[in-house]
Amino acid sequence: MDYQKRINKVQAALRRKKLDAILISEPANRRYLCGYSAPDHGIGESSGVLLVPVAGQAHLLTDFRFQLQAEAEAALTTVTLYPKGLLALLKEMLPDLGVRSLGFESDYTLHSFAGKLTDKCAGLGIKTVPLVGLIEDLRIIKEESEIDKIRASVRLNEQVFQEIYTEIHPKSTEIDLAIAIETCMRRRGAESPSFNSIVATGSRSALPHAVPGPVQILQNQPLMIDMGLILDGYCSDMTRTFAFGNADARYLEIHRLVRKAQLAGIQSIRAGVTGQTVDQAARDIIAKAGYGQNFGHALGHGVGIAIHEAPRLSSRNRKRLKSGMVVTVEPGIYIPGWGGIRLENMVVVREDGCEILNSDTTWLDI
Repeated sequence: MDYQKRINKVQAALRRKKLDAILISEPANRRYLCGYSAPDHGIGESSGVLLVPVAGQAHLLTDFRFQLQAEAEAALTTVTLYPKGLLALLKEMLPDLGVRSLGFESDYTLHSFAGKLTDKCAGLGIKTVPLVGLIEDLRIIKEESEIDKIRASVRLNEQVFQEIYTEIHPKSTEIDLAIAIETCMRRRGAESPSFNSIVATGSRSALPHAVPGPVQILQNQPLMIDMGLILDGYCSDMTRTFAFGNADARYLEIHRLVRKAQLAGIQSIRAGVTGQTVDQAARDIIAKAGYGQNFGHALGHGVGIAIHEAPRLSSRNRKRLKSGMVVTVEPGIYIPGWGGIRLENMVVVREDGCEILNSDTTWLDI
């Protein structure tokens, strides 16, 4: 990854906004800009911030716990520790760097810290400026090297599913499968799951974000598995729903309808169309079949370093898709008391259509 090129783009954005520096605190943005992969253990416990001045080298500010990792992963930055806390270090560094205006990520920074930062900077004659989406706007269009990494993540995710699929038996529980999935991911080389795996059987599959429980997998009823992993920094995300056992006529009808909606969404994707247009193409299929009220979430979302990022395929997104964006396409029908079916694949937006990243068809064996 060309981290210096990305830093240069941030510095160009700072010049346009007439800012002297920006503090990057969101973990995915830090990783995107310098390769530093340490997560935050909650928004209130940071593993560091990246200080990018309008010119010159970026500075990764962290504490003793992360020093060796920071120095190994963020080789193009100056790694500096803050034994007395971040604010104390910034009080020393900002004047030395000639900073008079400092941007910060207002949609990730805690309100309490933003207040302290503003007060500290005011005492130094420095103006703080809340920013939204500056780094996310850079991340939204993937470089081909990023797409290669996402493609590999998708491939590994499918291999994990295929292995677990063959091991499902009538005595399995939702928790059994979730543990097996995430264990297999790590055994096969993933950094971690990209989110907590969703496994839901029977009527519980009507919960789009069901939490796996000690529930035995039900025969001849829907079984939904939504899973993803992180490989080399990039996420994958897919959902497979199938009838464990024999599918009845109602299951087959709804499954085929959801698949038809997914294909309609995929076929409408190309550079220049809006997220709203793609969402509508899939939603119309489901609505015309009488299940419009049973599809209550957006059709899809962007995936990259983070599992949920821009753009969204939703009725509210009127922005046009661009080549190089990576999105999920995941229509679903959820019927209380019966269950739900969601099918999810990932695609890359291209000028004349889209590239489907998934190749697994196990879920079509119904």
